Amino acid sequence: MDLSFSVEALLPFIAVGFGAQIIDGALGMAFGVICNTLLVAVLGVSPARASANVHVVETFTTAVSGISHFLSGNIDKKLFLRLLVPGIIGGVCGAYLLTNLDGDTVKPWVLGYLVAIGIYLLIRGILFPPKIAKPRVVEPLGLVGGFLDAAGGGGWGPIVTSNLLVQGVEPRKVVGTVNSVEFFLTLTVSATFIYNLGMRDFATATVGLLIGGIMAAPFGAIMAKRIPTKTMLILVGTVLTITSSYGFIRALG
Repeated sequence: MDLSFSVEALLPFIAVGFGAQIIDGALGMAFGVICNTLLVAVLGVSPARASANVHVVETFTTAVSGISHFLSGNIDKKLFLRLLVPGIIGGVCGAYLLTNLDGDTVKPWVLGYLVAIGIYLLIRGILFPPKIAKPRVVEPLGLVGGFLDAAGGGGWGPIVTSNLLVQGVEPRKVVGTVNSVEFFLTLTVSATFIYNLGMRDFATATVGLLIGGIMAAPFGAIMAKRIPTKTMLILVGTVLTITSSYGFIRALG
């Protein structure tokens, strides 16, 4: 792996990591989705390479998050185990599929998925807070969430967290458990991508995203206190929908 890179090459990835972490810090989700959307639709990175870099970065961020939630007692052990194995299986399958398909062929599908996520978050923001019901689906949710997270470069948080909250699980336990499982998911998915893609070209994007994410962390925390969740969900859904739709139309053309 070539570790030589210039500041100019790092800047776009720093900007992406900064913006994504600002929103993720305020919402507790969407870092992967936003990073992947901007990398694919704006910077022109291939879907497999974008998802791989995002998951390598998230391995570090989710490790810290998982430890913090464990120390705070925010993890539901039964829910953790029910999500862990299906999530990993889905993630490996999604990563394998993405790395074995032609980038130009899969790009419209990935961007179409990201458009759907954006619309979903927008609707969720408009209808916030969601209606509460008893939890029903866990294992299939983990499987689908893991698969789409790897194949789309993000979505574990928005899909799994939101669905469990709608099903009526205690919010504190949902966030802590889902974030903790995400570390094992991103670790496995990253290993799968590296095995299939090799280490080439990982340095610049990964370092840039890490720097941007670390720089933005304090600002995200401040925004989380000052901006209502409903407002942030609407904003994120709008940005994702517009950005992904732009990339989707370009990919089709």
